[in-house]
Amino acid sequence: MELSFSPPSSLGISALNTHRNTSSHQPKIPIKPTSKSFDLFFKSSKPFPSSTEIYSLKRSSKLAPNRHYRRNPIWACSQAGAAGSDPILNKISDFKDACWRFLRPHTIRGTALGSTALVARALIENTNLIKWSLVLKAFSGLFALICGNGYIVGINQIYDIGIDKVNKPYLPIAAGDLSVQSAWLLVIFFAVAGVLIVGLNFGPFITSLYCLGLFLGTIYSVPPLRFKRFPVIAFLIIATVRGFLLNFGVYHATRAALGLPFEWSSPVAFITTFVTLFALVIAITKDLPDVEGDRKYNISTLATKLGVRNIAFLGSGLLLVNYVGAVLAAIYMPQDFSRSLMIPAHTILALSLVFQMWVLEQANYTKEAISGFYRFIWNLFYAEYIIFPFI
Repeated sequence: MELSFSPPSSLGISALNTHRNTSSHQPKIPIKPTSKSFDLFFKSSKPFPSSTEIYSLKRSSKLAPNRHYRRNPIWACSQAGAAGSDPILNKISDFKDACWRFLRPHTIRGTALGSTALVARALIENTNLIKWSLVLKAFSGLFALICGNGYIVGINQIYDIGIDKVNKPYLPIAAGDLSVQSAWLLVIFFAVAGVLIVGLNFGPFITSLYCLGLFLGTIYSVPPLRFKRFPVIAFLIIATVRGFLLNFGVYHATRAALGLPFEWSSPVAFITTFVTLFALVIAITKDLPDVEGDRKYNISTLATKLGVRNIAFLGSGLLLVNYVGAVLAAIYMPQDFSRSLMIPAHTILALSLVFQMWVLEQANYTKEAISGFYRFIWNLFYAEYIIFPFI
């Protein structure tokens, strides 16, 4: 799915800045630097203070009123406390940050929004069957989906370390913030926890769908199959897992929890088709920011073969087909969809996509612009799930 490193300023720098920023009528005096702060002074100051500046500092310390002596020692103590913070707490904080980045937050948002939207739709269609006892079951299902998401993106990072050092150096394994051993422990935990939760709560059919998703995520990244090398198969895997399996599985599980047999409704069929095509677009455009690393490691993608510009237009064209289909569905099936929401919402999303393509073209497809375009695609994905329960 997303992430401080600025060390506390030295006392010497504070003293120098105090002198430079104070008028001759009201000079402020620095506290006397300790040996540690004196070392930081010479390491951090650029350029080094001249002899005249040092003389001025000494002279200003004699002229400063006594009231400043009360403030500087307190400031110095707070700085010393920050510099000497507990290393164990720092390590825990760093590990939590690395784990969060390891989960790829933008993918978690998509999973969480998607599952919530499907559950909400099933409940809206059967409001008379809503029970508070199902809340815990719903949250356990959401946690299982996040575990499955974490396993798939995690196993991909373990086998893509070299590529990620070029394409995504901010990811925790590539950045050296998370060891490979820790990453393996995390993905094993995600897989085991997810399967156990689904198996104990949602029955054999949903468990088999969940395991199928984990299997597809594995063969996508892990040698010797490593189907991410083959663009068409890779696209189909991503579209199946994030599009069909997520939507169908969550809706099926929700109806089963309500005591109902599975049956398609027009809105659910629409969102499943829409999101499956959308997931295909995400699969195509996800390689746009990674062209440099993919070429270096001989990873064949449509972006490396056809070029960034062509793939951006292809992905945008497929999304526009999606939006046109949504508008037509609202026009020709008014009994199943809310025209007042479907038509204006998807028209606005389509126009925003066209504008984003224009921005990308004006930026001449720089790496920053391409990354921004890819993030925008994900935002459109989130937006669809937000409006879905109400269509």
